[in-house]
Amino acid sequence: MALHFEREEYAARLERLVEKMREEKLEALLLFAQESMYWLTGYDSFGYCFFQTLVVKADGTMTLLTRSADLRQARHTSIIENVVVWVDRVNADPTLDLKNLLSDFDLLGARIGIEFDTHGMTGRVARLLDNQLASFGQIIDASYLVSGLRLVKSPAEVAHVRRAAELADDALDAALPLIKAGGSEADILAAMQGAVFSGGGDYPANEFIIGSGPDALLCRYKAGRRTLEVSDQLTLEWAGVSAHYHAAMMRTVVIGEPSARHRELYKACHEAIKGIEDVLRPGNTFGDVFDTHAEIFDERGLTRHRLNACGYSLGARFSPSWMEHQMFHVGNPQEILPNMTLFTHMIIMDSDTGTAMTLGHTYLTTEDAPEPLSRHGLDLILR
Repeated sequence: MALHFEREEYAARLERLVEKMREEKLEALLLFAQESMYWLTGYDSFGYCFFQTLVVKADGTMTLLTRSADLRQARHTSIIENVVVWVDRVNADPTLDLKNLLSDFDLLGARIGIEFDTHGMTGRVARLLDNQLASFGQIIDASYLVSGLRLVKSPAEVAHVRRAAELADDALDAALPLIKAGGSEADILAAMQGAVFSGGGDYPANEFIIGSGPDALLCRYKAGRRTLEVSDQLTLEWAGVSAHYHAAMMRTVVIGEPSARHRELYKACHEAIKGIEDVLRPGNTFGDVFDTHAEIFDERGLTRHRLNACGYSLGARFSPSWMEHQMFHVGNPQEILPNMTLFTHMIIMDSDTGTAMTLGHTYLTTEDAPEPLSRHGLDLILR
């Protein structure tokens, strides 16, 4: 069985979840987020692109409803003992299979929580669920119940995040010799992803971001590769990944002589990330982190060049995004607690001058000052 944690760890997670369900007066919980299923049971699959759900009852019993293609996947990678298969067929409605399953569990009229805010829940599935379950029981949006439990990482999870951070550093080390005039984005990307794979890591939950020249101002992956010029800029955002646990980094590298604007924006990014280190500790909130970032940038006249978020919680995630729900944005009341793994990114994209600058890496929070997990410093990288 391909489990990444001891069974005692999964038992402790289930106990925490059942206690939270008891607090919310939920008699059952329908998990549609793959990371929720993975965290709770070890179940590892991309089968969530089809209909599947893990039913967790208040007594701690679990049943996975999925397709035949994932039957063996569940048995091999998870602690789930009861797997029910719905049959692919013309006009199939697996939510009817789900309703029948819930009825067999004597849950008619029960208070049932559902994870709606996840990529495993399409609009079509939501409509089918509403059609089958609206009159079956009391349906509660429980999208953030497991997500909230996953924010604080166990020692075993932290070990995977630390390994992920090592792999992220290895990826940067592999890229640096290739970042030069005449260098290929394709070679850089291949070297970075190859370093993660060679180190025993996994695919990231979203693509590595790479862009040079005008594309250095983009914050998303796009198709197409470019060759670096004598005077250029290259923005990279990537993550090391261990057992699906992510540790992200972000840098803008300047090829050739940096412009005065590059140096000015780097100074602002560095000041902001160092200021955030003073806030990234218990007693403050995610909103406080964003406010610190915004204040420093805004004082430098960079309001319209910055973003409306400056990072987020990281953990075990699946495609299409390695971001967890909790983000550093204005007004977020989520308290910072020890043993969170948090990615802070300072991003300034000056479209007026065509200048990009980014700086970011992953921290482990403690009882006091946060611990940066990268062995690389925050100096401006010049090539």
